[in-house]
Amino acid sequence: MATLDDIKTLRERTGAGILDCKKALQESGGDLDKAVDWLRAKGLAASAKKAGRIAAEGLVLSYIHGGGRIGVLIEVNCETDFAARTETFQTLVRELGLQIAAHSPEWVSVEDVPAAAVEKERAVQRSRVLEEGKPEAVADRIVEGRLQKWYQEVCLLEQNWFRDESKTIRDLVGEAVGSIGENIKVRRFVRWAVGEGLEKRQDDFASEVAAQAQQART
Repeated sequence: MATLDDIKTLRERTGAGILDCKKALQESGGDLDKAVDWLRAKGLAASAKKAGRIAAEGLVLSYIHGGGRIGVLIEVNCETDFAARTETFQTLVRELGLQIAAHSPEWVSVEDVPAAAVEKERAVQRSRVLEEGKPEAVADRIVEGRLQKWYQEVCLLEQNWFRDESKTIRDLVGEAVGSIGENIKVRRFVRWAVGEGLEKRQDDFASEVAAQAQQART
């Protein structure tokens, strides 16, 4: 089992993502050196070496899906305008737009998730675990496992690629880094869907009207 200390150490040595480090340790039976080799074989450690280099070029791509029912706007950065014009980079950006449209992540990476959102999800999962009758002694471990699954749902880089679920989006970006030879950073994105949120606002409005009516009667 991968410990938090081992994950931290591996992350410091390679610069790879938290979930990638955890997976590498699991695949290598907890051996740090083998985990580094596993990450290098996947192209993740190699891409990490480039992660500190400034990526100020790139593309902003818009993608419209379903006859105008879903829209995505995404910015992906690289180091040079030359790289931004390559087919490899432009294909990557298009694939990321499709991924966002299909799987609606909320954040780019685990590091981008606000602490308040993490604590809220942790509290929800802990309540669920206790309601399921799980022993208090193992509750925290179960909650952390469920948090990792939650990250894989809400963070773009941790999601499974829709074309090949054996790869994460982080893997896909890492492969592009290896091919282009430049740092690539998914900076930000937004996703819109027709009618999204309107039902909730209507429910809130109805509740407010009902409350005002009740107050008037009293």
